[in-house]
Amino acid sequence: NLVLCSKRIPQTLATFKLESFLDEAGCKLIFYLLRVARGVSLSTTCLLSGFQASKLCTSISRWMDLHIKSPKCIILSCFLCWVLHFMVSIPIAIYVAGPTNSKNMSMVFVYRYCSSHLSGILFSVTAVIYTFTDGLCLALMLCTSISMILILHRHKQRVQHIRSSRLSPRTSHETRATHTILILVSMFVSFHALAAILSYLITQLRNPSQWLRSISVLVASGFPT
Repeated sequence: NLVLCSKRIPQTLATFKLESFLDEAGCKLIFYLLRVARGVSLSTTCLLSGFQASKLCTSISRWMDLHIKSPKCIILSCFLCWVLHFMVSIPIAIYVAGPTNSKNMSMVFVYRYCSSHLSGILFSVTAVIYTFTDGLCLALMLCTSISMILILHRHKQRVQHIRSSRLSPRTSHETRATHTILILVSMFVSFHALAAILSYLITQLRNPSQWLRSISVLVASGFPT
């Protein structure tokens, strides 16, 4: 919800030519919240997948039941995600500025109404940090999803002889769970990867077109929606 509000509402107001409704503090707040919300969304979705995979794996699940209290562990992990992204997103709050009268549209960000004082070196360092954190979440999501699919596939093979005697035409629970995992991880990876590519293109173009900006906002809002 925070991603959608911080991305869609300002973009909609800008579409209706209300480009001066944000001052410098508003620009800083909007972009800071957007970056934090996007990072937390990525991290918590990755955490969810990790906990699901650990529950499916019998050996890990038994170890967690003996040594870790799951509710407290989940709450602590989510809290650490928020703290991490609050800290990592500080450069956004520092270097984003308010509206500019310049007609040059080659700004670091997607919106038309906020500018940035971020130099080339600082932009590169910040981009590397964000790319690393986002890429790590995507990689972990892929690994945990693949492991869940493999566990479900092995379980389906073990109980195949039991189900074959029943002659039930219904789709197995493992197959339905596998389809759900594949749909989720495909949407997760494709939306975030495409949004990252479009954002990079916008920052590299001198005067990015409005349709490219609009598509970038739409794609970035896809997975949260």
